[in-house]
Order: sequence, then structure tokens, then C-alpha cells
Amino acid sequence: MALHMTTSRHHSTTKRAGLARLFLAAVLCGSVSGCMFGPEGKAPPLPKGADYTSTPITSSSGQEGKDSLLRKQSFISGADIPGKWWELFHNPHLNQLIEQALANSPSLKAMQAGLKSAWEQRRVEGASLYPSISAQFIPTRNKTSKTLSPVPNNNSWLYNLHTAQLNVGYVPDLWGGARQAIRNGKAQADIQRFQLEATALTMISTLVNSAITEAGLRAQIHAKEAIIAEQEALARINQSQVGLGDQSRQSQLILLNALAQVRADLPPLQTQLAQTRDQLATLAGLAPNAPLPVFELKDFTLPQKLPISLPSALLLQRPDIAAAQAQIRAAAAQLGIAIANRLPNVQLSALPGEAVDSMQHFFKPGMGNWMLAATVTQPIFQGGSLLHAQREARDNFIEAKEYYKATVITAIGDVADSLHATQLDADTLLADQSGLDAAKQSLKISEIQHQLGDISILDLIQSRLAVAQDELSVSQDKTARLSDTVGLFQALGGGWWNRNDLGVTPKQAKHLSTTLVPW
Repeated sequence: MALHMTTSRHHSTTKRAGLARLFLAAVLCGSVSGCMFGPEGKAPPLPKGADYTSTPITSSSGQEGKDSLLRKQSFISGADIPGKWWELFHNPHLNQLIEQALANSPSLKAMQAGLKSAWEQRRVEGASLYPSISAQFIPTRNKTSKTLSPVPNNNSWLYNLHTAQLNVGYVPDLWGGARQAIRNGKAQADIQRFQLEATALTMISTLVNSAITEAGLRAQIHAKEAIIAEQEALARINQSQVGLGDQSRQSQLILLNALAQVRADLPPLQTQLAQTRDQLATLAGLAPNAPLPVFELKDFTLPQKLPISLPSALLLQRPDIAAAQAQIRAAAAQLGIAIANRLPNVQLSALPGEAVDSMQHFFKPGMGNWMLAATVTQPIFQGGSLLHAQREARDNFIEAKEYYKATVITAIGDVADSLHATQLDADTLLADQSGLDAAKQSLKISEIQHQLGDISILDLIQSRLAVAQDELSVSQDKTARLSDTVGLFQALGGGWWNRNDLGVTPKQAKHLSTTLVPW
């Protein structure tokens, strides 16, 4: 009897090992030798001969001097873009505010959480490469009918049954549907990542532009206040002349009308300044009443050397282009999934287990049971749903490629616009600065002439007004030139590849975005 039990146990163990090897072989064959259908998901090439301008732009106009905002800017083709490009403006308050915004932005934190979720979804899809294993334990109390059933082995109509069973299932990836689902998950995660980078770039660029706008508005308000002061002086002098009969009442009304118009220009500028500071606080994750630094144009240094990426490099640097590339890969994977869904499907399953009347009999010879099964399913008729799903996926793939082409053209156009603005706004600034320099020289002469009695106070006030008007134009031009530089950095992608906006370390990001292990 002991020999029989040992032999039975040996045969049972041998059978189980053979079945395990057979099941593992099926798993490996399905995962290694399976086919994969669908396009590769490559992005269309850059349009032939595409460039930013018909003739290369190497530099902008400029003049040497202490004021960096008037200096020439040189464009360095092929140079890399620093991750913290805003530090090139050499404004410590701006640098601190941006670091605070990157740390506190709820929008950025939400997208970082969304990226982690997308990475996990890719790993969810990767679970299909592994067998699924679940365990069941079913204890039951049973009664056998004397009429319908024979007397059981223990000669009792009431008995207990304890069933322990493993459910092992595996679907070989014969046509690549599972692998395409993993590719789709990766592409969706890439889309989420580049949308995060685009959000961070937009937030940074908006914050820098807001600081520049605040500085420009302060300069414009100062110039407007100077104009108002001189207009008020003219109105007072004219009123005295009207009282003496030297001027008509109509001339006084004309001056008062001009003064009212200039005063009306001031509140909108003050409103813009207040709203700009509110925007700065919001971008930094602060309440509007939180203390913020004051920005002045003199506190900004205009970068003298600007990197210009080649159009081919722009395809890798712009977050919107990278997201469009990922969308093509996602659409290609979805097309492969739609094709695989129309092909035969094989499912392997194994049900090893034991059923005993008492817990103490578990894992004893003769108590085990098992079942191996293979199911082949071929869709035959679903009302054309699978065919139309494949056609839909094909059209989505074509749509993604066309959107990619449009995104590339738009990106090249953005860089071209920024280059032209950087060049031409520099010309405008230099022209207005020349006018301001001439007005200041004229004012010095007028002040000397007035002291000598050669001209009246009215002529002196007119010279002061000319200076204030030119200062207003120059402040607007300087604001535009600084903003053009910000726009160029933004159009070139903002150097996101040289900083970490993901909310996790590079090592963690690599692990989450590449591994498919279930732990």
C-alpha cells in the first residue's frame, strides 16, 4: 500500500510538471512568435526645404551703450536652449518667482499626477503579456437525496466538501493586439508628458511676459503722468492769459479737452498694471494680496546671444510637435488593435485543484483534479462593427498625420514670426530712441534759452512734452523687444529637455515609463 501511494504521488507530480511545461511553452510561443499588424506610426518628414526665412537672419540692429535693451542681438544657429532660459534676463526677483510657480502651480501638479496615471495605464496594458492566476476556496455543507443519488463513500447522506482550485488563464498575443495596446498606452503617456511640458512652458512664458508687461506699464504710467503734469501747466498758463485777454476762451477749452483725453489714458494703464500683478500672483500660486516684487525695465538685461534651433531639431523640441508625433503612434497602435480584433483568438486555461471532505485530506495523493482547455474564437458576424472600427481607426491615423503636418508648419511659422519681430522691433526701438535723444538735447537747449530769456515758458513746456511723448514710445518698444525674446524662446520649445518638470526623479520616470514588470 505504501509503495502504491508513493508511485501514485510520483505519477501525479510528473503529470503536473509536464502540464506546467506545456502551459509555459504555449505562453512563450504566443508572446514570442506572434505576429503584429498595423502601421509603424512614423511621423511624416519635414517639408522639403522648410526654413524660417528665405534669407538667414544673423542679428538684429542695436547700438552700444550701458542700456542693454538697445544692444544688438546675435542669433546662434544650432545652439542648445538652456532649461532655465529666463535667467538670461538677470533678474533675481523673476527667477525666484518662477521657481515658486513651478513648485506651487496646481495645474502643473495635476498634470504630473495625470502623467503618472498614464504610465500606470501602460503597465495595466502590459499585464496582458502575463498569465492570469486566481485562487478559489469553496467550503460547502451538502445533503444527497436518497432517491436521486447512491449512498456516498462514507455511508452518510450529509457531508462536507472543501474545494481549493487555481484558475490559470492565458491569451497568446498571436496578432499583436496586446503589444499594440501597450504601444498605445505608451503613446498616450507621451501625449500626457508633452502636454505637461507645454503647460509648464506656457506658464513660465506667461509669467516672464507678465513681469515684463508690469515693468513696461510702470514706465508708460510714469511717462503719462509727466505728460499730464506738463499739460496741466499749459492749461494754467493759458487760463492766466485768457484772464489778461491775451488768449481766447476757445484756446482754453481746446487745452482742457486735450488734458482730459490724456488723463483718460491713465486709468486703463493702472487697471492693466493691477491685473498684471494679479496674474503674477495667480501664476505663482499666491493670493492677489500676497506681497510681490516690483518690476522695472531697468532691472531686465536683454540677452545678447539667442540660440536658433534648426527646423529638423524643432521637431524634437516643440512639445506640441512631440505630442502630435505621439498621437500618430497612438493612432497606429489603435489601428493594429482593430485589425487584431478581427482575427481568430486563442485562450488557454488550466484548472488544477483539490476537493476533499475534510481539511486534513488536502495535498494527499488521489485528492487532486485538473483540467486543461484551449478555446479558439473567430468573429463571424457582428453587424460589421469590427470592420467599421478598423476603418475608423484607419481614418483616425490619417487625421493624426495631417494634424501633425499642420502643427509642424505652425511651429516653423511661430519661430519665423518671433525672428521677424525681434529684428524689426529692434529697428523701431532704435528709431524712437534716436527721437528721444534728439528731444532730450532739444530740451537742454530750451532750458538754457529759457534761462537767458530767449524763449517763453510755453516753449520750454512743449520741449518737455516732446521728451515725455518719446519716453512713452520708447518704453513700449523696450517692452516689445523683451517680449519678442521671450516669444522666441517659447517658439523654440523652451529647453524643457534640459530641466525636469515631471514631478519625479529621472530614474523614477525611466522606470515607470519603460518597465512592464508587475511590481
